[in-house]
Amino acid sequence: MSIDWQTFNGATAIAALLGGGMIGAAAVWLAWANGRIAGISGIIGHMVDLVVQRKHEAFGWRVAFLVGLLASPLVWRWFAPLPEVHEQSGLIGLLIGGVLVGLGTRYANGCTSGHGICGLSRFSLRSLVAVLSFMGSAMVTVYVLRHLLGGVV
Repeated sequence: MSIDWQTFNGATAIAALLGGGMIGAAAVWLAWANGRIAGISGIIGHMVDLVVQRKHEAFGWRVAFLVGLLASPLVWRWFAPLPEVHEQSGLIGLLIGGVLVGLGTRYANGCTSGHGICGLSRFSLRSLVAVLSFMGSAMVTVYVLRHLLGGVV
């Protein structure tokens, strides 16, 4: 993904600021209301565990949180067009990336949203190490795929 600086304007910056503020507000609300971290992988993982164990406690807020995530682009479309998606890797790259993100999420005991938004705001050293690992591996991956392999994956 790259920024198209010719079309980047004040409206784009305001939308980004509002979106970030809404994510932060949702994370704070979830922490205050439920004492939970707004980590998407943890929310989905615990939902799967609850379904497998046939338990229903603390299920409703997880469903509501995920419905909100999935419905937000539909609400956005009422106010502005959705941004164009330019996929640059192909199916194999997406599959490899998905598997690696899933493995990394399990090894890091959380995802980028849990560590990056909630963990860093709580000054968690573990989250700082995780975010530095995410960002470092992303930079290395982009460099290898684009410059060493010529974008073949």
